[in-house]
Amino acid sequence: MRAARRTAARLAAAATAFVLLLSGTGCSGDGDGRRDGRTVLRFQSLAWQKESVDANKELVAEWNAAHPDIQVQYVQGSWDSVHDQLLTSFEGGEAPDIIHDASDDLADFAHGGHLADLRGLLSARLKADIPGHSWRTTTFGDGVYGVPFLQEPRVVIADTKVLEKSGVRIPTPAKPWTWPEFRHAARRVQAVMGKGGHAVAWPLKEPVSVSLNLGLSAGGRLFHRAADGTVRVRFTEGDAVVPRTVREQIGTDGTASRSTLGMGGSDTLPGLFGGRYAMVPLGFSYRQQIVQQAPEGFRWTVLPAPAGEGGLAQGVSPQTLSIAEASPYKKEAARFLDFLLQPRNMVRLARGDWMLPTGKRALVDPSLRTSAHGWATGVALARHLRPAPAQSVRGYPEWKDKVATPAFQEYYSGAIDVGELEERLVEDGNLVLARYQR
Repeated sequence: MRAARRTAARLAAAATAFVLLLSGTGCSGDGDGRRDGRTVLRFQSLAWQKESVDANKELVAEWNAAHPDIQVQYVQGSWDSVHDQLLTSFEGGEAPDIIHDASDDLADFAHGGHLADLRGLLSARLKADIPGHSWRTTTFGDGVYGVPFLQEPRVVIADTKVLEKSGVRIPTPAKPWTWPEFRHAARRVQAVMGKGGHAVAWPLKEPVSVSLNLGLSAGGRLFHRAADGTVRVRFTEGDAVVPRTVREQIGTDGTASRSTLGMGGSDTLPGLFGGRYAMVPLGFSYRQQIVQQAPEGFRWTVLPAPAGEGGLAQGVSPQTLSIAEASPYKKEAARFLDFLLQPRNMVRLARGDWMLPTGKRALVDPSLRTSAHGWATGVALARHLRPAPAQSVRGYPEWKDKVATPAFQEYYSGAIDVGELEERLVEDGNLVLARYQR
């Protein structure tokens, strides 16, 4: 869903820069971060959907009303430009005090000393409420550099009417499809599709995250850390399951559309609504767009992604909240984070973004366990979510952009075989990673 956020938020980037210019971007606010005797904290949020922006602004207003001596200033950021914008602000000494980002964007900032180690700042309540596997997404070396608070499993959004017509078994979190069963189900669904239709649409504009994160369910890891801390790429049978499934659905079975390979998730929705596709693997938050855009009478359901040797495991890169190392008000910022991530508030943030909270108490909230819009299916998947395979791999962005993305694109299109895919991911990839581990 980050790709959709980047696209939808692109126009916000210029506005963000303008706001930051007008208001002074530094952690220190007006000179020392105090105005009229009050401490002023700058909170840069990347919320972009109206419900999410409203929830964040409402919570900031509630904090400010209750804490006249510690005021929080809401600053609208953009997923489209956040990495470069933060890098510039860190280097210029003008970063916000409180930073909204994603865990897969934190490694370089953490290793670069730009983010505060939160271990001695966070409340015992907050540390205990979020499970250890979520904390691992923001742990780099011996420090913790962000609070993971929202997470998004990948699910399969399906046309209920077509599934019923095909007679396939409907998978559940308790009894999901295996990857071979998914391929078989797609063939049965294909048999009832209209002319030119396909059982599956794989939107693979960002093929690396899809392939790696779903690969955990098949036992894939791809990145392997040695005892000395170095990381190398190894392509195992588990890593091949998801790419092979997609390739065979497109080229062998004819059940998946070749034309969607370059699409983002949002691009596939008109085809889903129009009967051209019956099943689309998507991030959980796409449900909001479906609710808003689906034509009247369109019936849809949320299915768990297929399972394999690793069960329902899949990798995620949660949204995070961090504190700038340069902020002179780390304790005050941590107090605000504790308020923002109270269970009831975490539920509000999750519902606003149509995602799942990481907090254990928030996850049991009845409003998230309803069958409506697939919420209950998502919550059932939460305990299977694990740090994305590349979470703490230094050099991953370059490996992804220069090696993995073109390799996966060529493999899915049929231009190279699995042997060439492995060779490029491993041999070319390890050359890239080695430069970051000297």
